[in-house]
Amino acid sequence: MRGKTYVKAAIGLLLVAALAVPFVAGCGSSGVTIKPGQLQMGSDTEFPPFESMEGTKAVGFDVDLATAIAKKLGVQLNVITTAWDGIIPGLKTNKYDIIMSAMTITPDRKKEINFSSPYIDSDQSIAVVKGSPIKTQADLKGKVVGVQIDTTGQFKAEEIQKAGGLKEIQKFDTTMVAFEALEQGKIDAIINDYPVSQYVSRTRGKTKVITKIKTNEQYGIGVNKDNTELLKKINSALSELKSDGTYTTIYKKWFGVAPPTE
Repeated sequence: MRGKTYVKAAIGLLLVAALAVPFVAGCGSSGVTIKPGQLQMGSDTEFPPFESMEGTKAVGFDVDLATAIAKKLGVQLNVITTAWDGIIPGLKTNKYDIIMSAMTITPDRKKEINFSSPYIDSDQSIAVVKGSPIKTQADLKGKVVGVQIDTTGQFKAEEIQKAGGLKEIQKFDTTMVAFEALEQGKIDAIINDYPVSQYVSRTRGKTKVITKIKTNEQYGIGVNKDNTELLKKINSALSELKSDGTYTTIYKKWFGVAPPTE
């Protein structure tokens, strides 16, 4: 029995050591990343213009900005496509170093992870198919509204529903699937982040944004609570990118205008 116990103990120690290796080796040239020389970014890559896929390549405002941040840190960016409903758990279990996925900074999310300084402002909006009789938020009464699950769009729709304004809220895994449902007439409207709905409506041409719902949201980069050094480096990089004009260049590329002055 002692021999078997010894073997089990030895195996246990080896497993613990193996699990610890990524974190020991996880200090890249930035000194704070999981893999040497890389900044691993978890992102729900179906949220244009912030992140989407062109073949096997991730593109978008967040991707370009994260690439510039990684360069400041002296590492290469690696985008890891992640379902939205598992994106925070993935960060907390060290599947990636950061979340950059048009994520609104909220009190509930701040309980689980840290956020960088805000890097863009947003609001909610209502989008409908062209020719829809829905013109205002009041016209949503008795209608079926689509949202992406666990987003601030869902939270706003739930507020409206509690006030007796909606027939039903349909939740979709991605915003693009919600837009497909809207275009196919399966739902009456979408409540979603304003810049995304504007971009999708403009590029696909089948829907339109009828109103902006002022929510004064701000997006931040998510970082594990125990990685305060990475958070400091990201905030420093963001500040430098805004000062040297890189942020403005990226913003103009994806939104066609200069960022609003603070």
